Amino acid sequence: MTRLRWALADGLTLVGRELGRLRHDPGELVAALMFPAVMVVLFGYVFGSAIQVPGGGDYREYLMPGLFAMVTFSSVMGVMTRTAADASRGVMDRFRSLPMARSAVPFGQTGADLLVGLLMLAVMVAAGLLVGWRAHLGPGPAAQAVLLMVVLRYALAWAGVYAGLAVRDDRVADALVPLFLPFTMVSNAFVPTGGMPGWLRFLADWNPVSALTAAARELFGNPGAPAGDPAWPLAHPVAAVLLWSAALLAIFVPLSLRAHRR
Repeated sequence: MTRLRWALADGLTLVGRELGRLRHDPGELVAALMFPAVMVVLFGYVFGSAIQVPGGGDYREYLMPGLFAMVTFSSVMGVMTRTAADASRGVMDRFRSLPMARSAVPFGQTGADLLVGLLMLAVMVAAGLLVGWRAHLGPGPAAQAVLLMVVLRYALAWAGVYAGLAVRDDRVADALVPLFLPFTMVSNAFVPTGGMPGWLRFLADWNPVSALTAAARELFGNPGAPAGDPAWPLAHPVAAVLLWSAALLAIFVPLSLRAHRR
C-alpha cells in the first residue's frame, strides 16, 4: 500500500506538470480546442451537403458521434508527441534519476491527456449543440456514451506513451502524426461502410473507431444504425468498445512501463 500511495502521489504530481506545461504554452491548448469546432464546420456543412444518411435523417446528427470518436483517437497522437519530446530532450533521464515511482511518468502523461480530452469533448458537444445535434435518449444513455469515450481514450493514451518511448524523437513523432488520419477515416464515422469494397469494409467494420461511433449513435439516439447483418462490433458496439479498451490496456500498460524502465 505504501508503494501504491507513492506511485499515485508521484503520478498526480506529473499530471500537474503536464497541465502546467499547457498553461505556459497556451497555443497548444487553443489549437487542441479549435480542432473539434473546425471539424464540425468542415464535415457538417462542406461535406454534409453531398452525403445521404442511410434510412434518412440529418447528416450532422449522423456525423457528431463520428467526430466524438475522432477526437477520442487524437489521444494517441498527442501523447506520442509529448512523450517523444520528453525522451529526446533528456527529461525522461532526469525523471529516472529522481527518487520517484517508475510508473509515475506514463501515469502522469495519460492522466493529463484524459483531462485535456474531457475539455476537448466538452467543446465538441457545445459545437454540436450549436449546429443542431441532440442526445435524444436522455442524460443516462448520454453519460454512458461519454464514459465509453473516456475509457477508450485512456486506453489509447497508453498506446501513445509506448509509441513515444519507442520513437524517442519529437521530430519523428510529428512526422508520424498524419499516418493516424487514415485510421480514423477508414470507418463509419463519416460515411456508411456498405458502399466500400469488401476488404476495405472488413477493415472499417472491425476498426475500433467504427465501434465507438456505432455505440455513440446508439446511446445518443442518432441516425445511422447498421442495416442488414452487420459485423459483430457494429451489432454489439458497447461490448466491442469495452473489449478494445481492455485489450489496449492489457497490451500497452506493461509495454509502456517496461519501455520506460529500459
